[in-house]
Amino acid sequence: MIDLRRLAALVTEHGDLLDAPVAPFRLTVGDTSREVDTDTDPAIMGVLNLSKDSWYRESVAIGTDNAIRLGRLQVAQGAHFIDVGAESIQEYADDVAAEQQIEQLVPVINALTEDGIVTSVEAYHPSVVKASFEAGARVLNLTGSAHDEEMFALSAEYGASVILCHVGGTHPRDLDPDADPGSDPIAHMTPQFVARMEAARAAGVPSLALDPGIGFGFRWAPTMDQRLAYQAQVLLETFRLRELGLPLCHALPSARHVFGEEVRSAEHFFATLAHLGRTGIYRVHEVARTRAALRTLHAV
Repeated sequence: MIDLRRLAALVTEHGDLLDAPVAPFRLTVGDTSREVDTDTDPAIMGVLNLSKDSWYRESVAIGTDNAIRLGRLQVAQGAHFIDVGAESIQEYADDVAAEQQIEQLVPVINALTEDGIVTSVEAYHPSVVKASFEAGARVLNLTGSAHDEEMFALSAEYGASVILCHVGGTHPRDLDPDADPGSDPIAHMTPQFVARMEAARAAGVPSLALDPGIGFGFRWAPTMDQRLAYQAQVLLETFRLRELGLPLCHALPSARHVFGEEVRSAEHFFATLAHLGRTGIYRVHEVARTRAALRTLHAV
C-alpha cells in the first residue's frame, strides 16, 4: 500500500538522489532545436498508434489523414512531441513487417514535421528508424536492444535524441520469460542503462533519456496485481536513476483490471506517482487529462 510512511521510508533511504541534476532533453524539428528542462517543464509525449491491434482505441488512427489529425489534436492539447508507432506490443497482435511499418509511418511523420511538430518513432528495426529519420522524426523511442550499434549510429547521423527503454528481451515481441527484476528493479536495470548510455554517447547521440519500460516484460508476474505493484514501485523509485544524469521517461500504466470502464482515468492517476518519482517525460494517450494533472501537481 502507498502511504506517507512508505514514502517517508523511501526518502530516508534514497532522498539524496531526489535533486541529483539531470541533463535537458533535446527536441528537434527541421532546423530548430530546443533544450527542455524536464524538471521545470515536464514533457508530454503523445501516443499515436497506426496499428489496428493497439488496445487503447482513442490513440488508434486508421489511415494517414486520421493519424495526422490526431497528432495535431494532441499537440493542441499540450503534447510537446508525438510518438508514432506502427506495431502493437500486445501478445495477440500480428507482427508487422518493416516494409509495411515504413509505408504507414513515413507519410504521417512527413506531414507532422511539415507542421512543425516534433515527432518520435517507436521502433526496433533499423530500416524503420532510418526511413523515419529521413521523413523528419528526430526522437527515437528505442524499444529494443538487439541493434544498438546501428541505432545509435543512425541517431547520431541525423541528430536525433534517443529514449532508451529497458526491455526484458531483445524487443517487446521477443521477451525473456525468466527476466525477473527481483525485489529491487531499479538496481536490476541500472547496469544495462549504464552500458547502453556509454555506447550511445560514444556513437555521438546528442541527447538521451531513460525509460524503465514498466509496460514491457511481465511473463514473470503471475497476477495482474503483482504487475501493478511492480509498476507503482518503479514509478515511485524512478528518481534513483537520476544518479545517471539523464531525464527519466515513463509510459504511464492503465491497470485495466482495476480501472475497468474508467480506464481513461488511469494515466492521470499514475502521473501523480510518476511525478513523485521525479519523472520528466510522460508518454500518454490522454494528453489533455495528463497535462491538467501535471499542471496541478506543479502548482501546489
